[in-house]
Amino acid sequence: MRIRDIDKEKLVVANAIDQIVQDGFQGFSMNKLAKACNISVGTLYIYYEDKDDLIQKIGKEVALEFFSNTVKNFSPEMSFEEGLWIQWLNRAEFTMKYPKKVSFFEIIKHSPHGEIILNSTNEFSDFRKIMTRFIDKALENNELIPLTFEVFWSIGYGPLYNLLNFHTEGRSMGGKPFTLTKEMMKEAFQAVIKALKP
Repeated sequence: MRIRDIDKEKLVVANAIDQIVQDGFQGFSMNKLAKACNISVGTLYIYYEDKDDLIQKIGKEVALEFFSNTVKNFSPEMSFEEGLWIQWLNRAEFTMKYPKKVSFFEIIKHSPHGEIILNSTNEFSDFRKIMTRFIDKALENNELIPLTFEVFWSIGYGPLYNLLNFHTEGRSMGGKPFTLTKEMMKEAFQAVIKALKP
């Protein structure tokens, strides 16, 4: 039996993320990935059963990294404003540091692989419980107006992700050069808090 090569695995993961972000699922294949990594297709099957297994394993790895970063220095017992701001900082830090991983996860999340990945481990269930507790506590303490989940998410996180998209692209509306600053984030955050608090 051949020994797993950690450096080769990292190369495979990086190239798979690049290809899926650039070409989507339609343009992604094991042959193309093997060629980009300068390895045989057979080598890929040491690490993964098939293409779906590869996508799901890499998706799970990226999702766990994202979610564990999201709850860094965060507690569901924090006040709503403090907790949401920590969430914004953590999400912004991860997106700015790993833009390709975030783009990859967005593609995966909106595919049939998304549900399989998010239902595959207790860590994701724990993350949901933490966030549910945070929101429930904010509602109990009258720190948050009652909203459907999708509306809350759109108001609570949508502005941040729009700004992060501008930052990743390096330009805003009309092609104007753009770099996100903490001051801009705070300005948007204050508007979000104003909209969400009773």
